[in-house]
Amino acid sequence: MITPESTGGPASAPQIACTIDGHQVRVPEGTTVLKALRLIGKDVPTLCYSDRMVPFGACRTCLVEVEGRKPVASCHTPVGEGAKYRTHSALLTRLRKNITELVVSDHPLECLDCSANGRCELQTLAQDVGLRTPRYENPRTHNPHKDDSHPFVKLEMDKCIGCARCVRACDEVQGSFILAMEGRGYDTRVIAGNDTGFEEANCASCGQCVIECPVAALSEPGLREHGKPDGTVTTTCSYCGVGCSLNVNTKDGRVVNIEPNPQGSANIGHTCVKGRFAHQFAHSKDRLTSPLIRQPDGSFHEASWDEALDLIATKFSEIKKKYGPESFAAISSSRCTNEENYLMQKFARVVMGTNSIDNCSRVCHSPSAYALNNALGTGAGTNSFQDVHLSDVLMIVGANPTEAHPVFGSRIRQAMLAGCKLIVLDPRNTELATWADIHLPLKPGSNVAVINAMQ
Repeated sequence: MITPESTGGPASAPQIACTIDGHQVRVPEGTTVLKALRLIGKDVPTLCYSDRMVPFGACRTCLVEVEGRKPVASCHTPVGEGAKYRTHSALLTRLRKNITELVVSDHPLECLDCSANGRCELQTLAQDVGLRTPRYENPRTHNPHKDDSHPFVKLEMDKCIGCARCVRACDEVQGSFILAMEGRGYDTRVIAGNDTGFEEANCASCGQCVIECPVAALSEPGLREHGKPDGTVTTTCSYCGVGCSLNVNTKDGRVVNIEPNPQGSANIGHTCVKGRFAHQFAHSKDRLTSPLIRQPDGSFHEASWDEALDLIATKFSEIKKKYGPESFAAISSSRCTNEENYLMQKFARVVMGTNSIDNCSRVCHSPSAYALNNALGTGAGTNSFQDVHLSDVLMIVGANPTEAHPVFGSRIRQAMLAGCKLIVLDPRNTELATWADIHLPLKPGSNVAVINAMQ
């Protein structure tokens, strides 16, 4: 039996008991049927649903049978006390097949020519329900043209199924409100801004709309050109200090595209334009692909990594022996992970025997680190990103998160959309200042005086 303890839920929360395909389940009150059935390893098809967004209930492919009632959409229906649910049956297969048939009637069937071939949720659903050739004809009088004007996001509206996941991702995850649905029936389409296009609509190019698209209405150049990746490496983004977890997808040893890791605690399946699309430098012809050792005549000799590391170890040992440990100093990077910076200080202190190691954070963040240490006992942040979503009021002083740390800036916007109040102290009219409940455009240099006046 699934219990709140086994799923990480609070044991004190009111519990609801139900039966799913003969399995007894106890879940917190308000849990949807879809989440409950997934807890016991069951699943049903979904097209418009995403774990990162509020349930929409538009596609109806997630229908489940309820004993004594008509089928309901499991994605947004709360579990009922004592209810009995069935996830698969002849009736449900027939209903899902008919729904899929209606969706496919407005969708091109040239799957081999599609960049989503093999990873398309609609294609998978059609295979599951046994749909081959739809009975309905598409009455659309025109086929929308492809829009390749955006450098990273490619739009093919003839493949759109109207699930609105891209629109909701732009609203609920990124908080930009750039996309919208326009038209009705077979003429429904996604537009950016007032149908002006992505660039004119001030798109942030986070790529969340592409991540959420279940088909290939929204795609990116890497997958179009190289096809389905054959490998994935999880890494940490080094563009800013948020620490987003990224899945780097590769094909034949080459980076095809980068997607946010859904399990990343800092970004929770989200990223910014840099982490998502700024990876082309990896294939630049100007990059060094092997170490170079300077020769006595000033020229460089291409070497192996073992040769280069042996030379470095030898030179460091000679310098330490001749001049002592204090002849060595190191500067580590704020763009490195905590683990990498930890190893660097261990190398300096344990291997080289010196405490002369520094980081740029000590210089540019020394005032804030000093103040934080005096006020809170540590010169670093004392709260997790998750606390933003639990806050009633946030105050930002002299910072521009949506520009400097975009993913965290988006989380602040998410908190505001959920009812959190925002106060901004900044002489600049930043993006979050335009969102703020109170914006104090104080004079430059008066931050401390204003904060002291609040005490």
